[in-house]
Amino acid sequence: MIAGVTTSIPPGPFYLPGDERPGPDGGTVADFEATPSTTGPWYAEAQHMGPPSALLVRAMERLAPSRPEAAPEHWRLARATVEVLGMVPAGPVTVTARVERPGRTIELLSATMQAGGRDVLRARAWRLTAGDTAEVAHGSAEPLPGPETGTIITERPPGWLPGFLDATEWSWLDGRGLGSQGPARAWVRLRVPLVEGEETTPLQRLMVAADCANGVAGALDARHWLFVNTELTVHLHRVPAGEWIGVDAASVIGPEGLGTCTSALFDEHGQAGRGAQALTIRPR
Repeated sequence: MIAGVTTSIPPGPFYLPGDERPGPDGGTVADFEATPSTTGPWYAEAQHMGPPSALLVRAMERLAPSRPEAAPEHWRLARATVEVLGMVPAGPVTVTARVERPGRTIELLSATMQAGGRDVLRARAWRLTAGDTAEVAHGSAEPLPGPETGTIITERPPGWLPGFLDATEWSWLDGRGLGSQGPARAWVRLRVPLVEGEETTPLQRLMVAADCANGVAGALDARHWLFVNTELTVHLHRVPAGEWIGVDAASVIGPEGLGTCTSALFDEHGQAGRGAQALTIRPR
């Protein structure tokens, strides 16, 4: 167990839903209140990028196919990229989503989050029709040891702020925990729903976990360095399942203030996809 600070106050959901209405080009517009559960460990007023990334994916998951004959259950998100345009404050946010490129078997979706009258996140996703390739499926990484084999760490490292870390549960396969440095493997589970009153989908859970990869594989001492991702890209080869998402991550720090973090993403059945993040590196 890593020494730190824990909380006895049950966290609330990440977002409270507000008004939802039709948007331009057949899309949707929805208002939310980002609660203190979304705030990251470094800035009390800013959201951790995991929950808002998942909220954008939620908006794209809920978009109806552009062709009426295409049943929603026959489509799969194959890739999602979230671009971080600036700090995402807690409080009121608005999410718009639309089908940007309609198609019979392939569609390009987009979503934007606004806060304080400005765009703070933009996302795009490719949605493809599903088919039966079970007989030829191959290439996935070996499954991770299950979350029950790891070390459950419920405490925040000293100096890390409450919010997102209290709304998540961590099982560390390497027994290290947040704040350590180097490649690492961990399972993460959300303790709260993404949106109040809704069942959080496994893909939404996976997006939250994928954004945590650069924290799982912290390459530098977080007390002295910032290694912040400017985007998150997730590729999927199957739909994830369950509450626990496994992250096997490693970071590379370059000599000119740039870095990368890559991760293999798992559910308890095996690998579901991969994630990548571009990092900006600077001293605190």
